[in-house]
Amino acid sequence: MNPIIAMLKEHNVSDEKVRELFQAFMENPMMAMGLVQQLGIPPEKLQQLMALVMTQPHLIKEAAESVGISNDEVEQAKAQFKNQQS
Repeated sequence: MNPIIAMLKEHNVSDEKVRELFQAFMENPMMAMGLVQQLGIPPEKLQQLMALVMTQPHLIKEAAESVGISNDEVEQAKAQFKNQQS
């Protein structure tokens, strides 16, 4: 299992919430951060999760695909994020 999803499951985050979170991340990463903070994950675990995402960004794509978000949607989100950074 993807370590991001495993950590979310460890904190009893439902499949529906996991999908909602990754969908939000694809649409607006900042909005997704707000959703993550509402999940009730302890700060130290949240910090571990963020470190995991920062050091292994490919895990986001794997997790998104495992919850049914297509590769095209992932690539579109990446392009949108890059455009926002410019």
